[in-house]
Amino acid sequence: MTNAPLILTLTLDAASQAFFDTQRQKYFPPKINYLSAHLTLFHALPGDEEASISEQLASVVASQSAPLPLAVTGLRFMGRGVMYTLANPELPALHRRLQQQWQPWLSAQDQQGLRPHITVQNKVDPAVARALLAELEAGFQPFTAQGTGLALWAYRGGPWEQRRVFPFGPASASK
Repeated sequence: MTNAPLILTLTLDAASQAFFDTQRQKYFPPKINYLSAHLTLFHALPGDEEASISEQLASVVASQSAPLPLAVTGLRFMGRGVMYTLANPELPALHRRLQQQWQPWLSAQDQQGLRPHITVQNKVDPAVARALLAELEAGFQPFTAQGTGLALWAYRGGPWEQRRVFPFGPASASK
């Protein structure tokens, strides 16, 4: 249990994780790049509810028998960065279900609809971001990734502390 806010992410297959990590290492400002690439589902769940959240997540992943295919559909300009956009019809439904369960705990940001993305550049001059967007779009071909489970992290102001991973399927969650 932790009092630090909790972050929930979707885990990816190894090849997709490696691709996005490489992109992030290449384009993210090095002095603030202390995280692996990630697809955030919730940004600030209450740390003092970790046991309850973990119990609910274990139930959710047990009912998801296979990885979620994710279409990597394109790139988007973020003002001061670039992100890859992803799509899967089941993921927003899963997100809404968790939103309903956790409604009293949710920040304004976490009450919004899910727009799945992976940020590979942030906090740069807008001109630098526009140049990267043009460069990446020029060679972009849609591809697929796999969502393999959920990961719960504690936010302590810098690198995140992994609390638990919940793989999709009947396998038990690991620490």
